[in-house]
Order: sequence, then structure tokens, then C-alpha cells
Amino acid sequence: MPLRYHPFPLVCLLFAGCQASPDKAIRSDPTQPVAGLAASAIAADMASRFAEQAGLATAPISLARDKSEYSIALRGALNGWGYKVIDDGRVSHGKDAAKPVHLVFSLMNINGQVLARLSTDTLVLGRAYSVKPDGATPASPLTLMTRN
Repeated sequence: MPLRYHPFPLVCLLFAGCQASPDKAIRSDPTQPVAGLAASAIAADMASRFAEQAGLATAPISLARDKSEYSIALRGALNGWGYKVIDDGRVSHGKDAAKPVHLVFSLMNINGQVLARLSTDTLVLGRAYSVKPDGATPASPLTLMTRN
């Protein structure tokens, strides 16, 4: 019986090196294009998992603006979960304005699957997806890493 390699160990290695300083601005990684229903499906799933882990929206989400379908779908999905999404670098004004949470997203093609990642200073979520013309389905369990 031939051995079949699974991308999960590679995914774990990729996340093992992910660290960010809370004092530095975080920028979104370049994304691989994922379009249409697949972009919407991945964005909806990742936003729901982010909401489960991050909790109620108490601060705006600062997200780099790009024109990819995934970026647009992710903004909409986060709005649907009650998060106010602002452009990266925009400052909230007023004495009661909460400090924005910088959110980084990336998509990478690995072994015929798409690895989606969302990360903040304290939380990193990742999941692999099988992409088809009619959408995308999770191909791995959710990977979660929290930072102090």
C-alpha cells in the first residue's frame, strides 16, 4: 500500500514560526487568488471560527484593504459577526475609542489545497480547504494558537 503524505505536518511547521510583536503594526501577507463561491465559503468559515475564539466584538478590526474577492468576502463575514472593520492604519477617534485589533489574513496553495490563516497579536487560526468551482470545504481541523 503506497504511503500518502498529508499536508497537516507542513501546516504545523508553518504556524510554529509565526510570531508578532504587539507593538508593531501587522500587515497582511500576499494572498493567492481564490475567487467566487470558494472565497466566500472560506471567508465565512474563518470569520465564524474567529468569532468563536475572539469573543464579542469590543474593538474594531483593522484589516489591510485589497481588492481580492477573499478580502471583500472576509470583511463582509466579519461585519456579519458584529465586528466593525476599518482600514489598516485608520485611527479611531474619541476618548472612549477602543484600540483596533490588527488582523492579518493569508491564503497559500499547498499540495492542491488552500491554507487560510487569520492572525492577531494574541490569536492565530488556520485551516486547509479543498477548493472546487462550487465552493470550498474544510480539508483539515482548525489549527489554533494563542499568544500571551
